[in-house]
Amino acid sequence: MGCFFSKRRKAEKEPKKTEGGEKPPKQYSWDQREKVDPKDYLLSGLKDETVGRLPGKVAGQQFLIQDCENCNIYIFDHSATVTIDDCTNCVIFLGPVKGSVFFRNCRDCRCALACQQFRVRDCRKLEVFLCCATQPIIESSTNIKFGCFQWYYPELAFQFKDAGLSIFNNTWSNVHDFTPVSGELNWSLLPEDAVVQDRVPLPTTEELKAVRISTEGNRSIVPVSRGQRQKSSDESCLVVLFAGDYTIANARKLIDEMVNKGFFLVQTKEVSMKAEDAQRVFREKAADFLPLLNKGPVIALEFNGDGAVEGCQLIVNETFNGTKMFVSESKETASADVDSFYNFADIQMGI
Repeated sequence: MGCFFSKRRKAEKEPKKTEGGEKPPKQYSWDQREKVDPKDYLLSGLKDETVGRLPGKVAGQQFLIQDCENCNIYIFDHSATVTIDDCTNCVIFLGPVKGSVFFRNCRDCRCALACQQFRVRDCRKLEVFLCCATQPIIESSTNIKFGCFQWYYPELAFQFKDAGLSIFNNTWSNVHDFTPVSGELNWSLLPEDAVVQDRVPLPTTEELKAVRISTEGNRSIVPVSRGQRQKSSDESCLVVLFAGDYTIANARKLIDEMVNKGFFLVQTKEVSMKAEDAQRVFREKAADFLPLLNKGPVIALEFNGDGAVEGCQLIVNETFNGTKMFVSESKETASADVDSFYNFADIQMGI
């Protein structure tokens, strides 16, 4: 004897027939997705315009910018990949890009962007404030200048997470030139005092002005680092913070404290460590930190300046008392600490 309710549910599941007696085509989950119009993710053939996309309007799609001249372009959202072709005298801001940003045949452009991979080919006279998780690459290009990404708006931190990028993995100054010319340098670093807003001005249209932007270094989502600029001192200090609820906040607090005391942030890294890595970096102290490695990636900071080791130890003891961190013990061991950590981290990240 069958169940009345089971027969009823079965009947409800059967699709209703059309007037001609035919069953409608079966609906799949992908049929229910919102249709994507490629034109929403394309800027092409523009001249003397200020255009862009607000937060939430790109939502991880691929984006293409091509054949634009004298334009200011702002993409305030995360993307899958971005390609910029044949653009001249443009200002371009790109929110976090999960994959690659590729410039081809562009000239006289000024940009600020964050991405996993950065490539330039057949370009000249570009200025780029960059956050890049891997080694930036230029090819058949000249007069390419790089600075550290320095930008803030409220949605940006979440967009970095959506794009799978860490604000601490930024190799902006570690550039590889595929086509070097003997006796010439196709790329260089922007002056350390270069003002971002002078090169990548804020948008002026009412729609885009609604995004609350700051280009001040102390508000930048990505910590502003010196990268491969010449160090001001022979003394550096390595600090390693272990995963926890406040790791990012603690790292930013420590950076602010050290910079305010006149020290320089050279580089940062967020990476997972194994026991053998800890043995190499922490040496005799490794046993103290091994249990912490299972909690997640560590964040490493390199500071530079006379007295950096002692200054960092004082700040950590006064401000972060009770929070377990690795801090270089002395000026004599600090350089080895830095080299050990970043050599292993670069190998792990394929840099």
